[in-house]
Amino acid sequence: MKQRLFGLAVLLLTVVLLPAWGPQAAADDKDDTGWVQLFNGKDLTGWKLHPKPGGNIVDVLPVEKNGKLLAYLGEMKDGTALLWHVENGTLTGGGPASHLFSERGDYENFRYRVEAMINNGGNSGQYFRTQFGPRFPNGYEAQINATHSDPIRTGSLYLPKVPEVLVKNVAPHKPDEWFTQEVIADGNHIIIKVNGKTTVDWKDPENRHKKGHFALQGHDPKTMVKFKKIEVKELPATK
Repeated sequence: MKQRLFGLAVLLLTVVLLPAWGPQAAADDKDDTGWVQLFNGKDLTGWKLHPKPGGNIVDVLPVEKNGKLLAYLGEMKDGTALLWHVENGTLTGGGPASHLFSERGDYENFRYRVEAMINNGGNSGQYFRTQFGPRFPNGYEAQINATHSDPIRTGSLYLPKVPEVLVKNVAPHKPDEWFTQEVIADGNHIIIKVNGKTTVDWKDPENRHKKGHFALQGHDPKTMVKFKKIEVKELPATK
């Protein structure tokens, strides 16, 4: 098994070392300053995978070169899978369920924006104020889903029992199409926007999650999710 993992890692290096698009550009709205890029377009600096994600993954193998983290492979009982990697300036997630977490785990109030693409039938999520751990994280999730069998679509705050925060059945974008999703979290007030249009504007009466990590979801083996921009603009802490 370890020999197969090594072979896959070697093959992977020939892919992820292709030229990237160069340094991440600033936010598209040039007058809106203060954004920090969480994905550098080259490697997985600033991101981590739980060593025991759970499910079918029994072990995780980081792929590194020259001190830079390039990818994560997952070892299962019946083989290996490529979980997360960077290629041509794009961060891609797939394979069995896993979650890629920000190194920092103290994000409280912020604007958190991604430029993403999800395949036909895929399912992902833009987690925030979440705890670092195995399986599905304990935190808020802004859904990413255009055509998966789960009818809760992109633009939703994934709380299935709270109908006012759900976008059902028809997604605000097509599969295999780049879109922007932004989360604004300020205290218990949560806003989600897709391509600039507000889909959720809600105050959580339970104030479930107050601070934590960001995370990106690889939901299942049929999912291929891509990110070419991940950025945050922090807001003042809640008094």
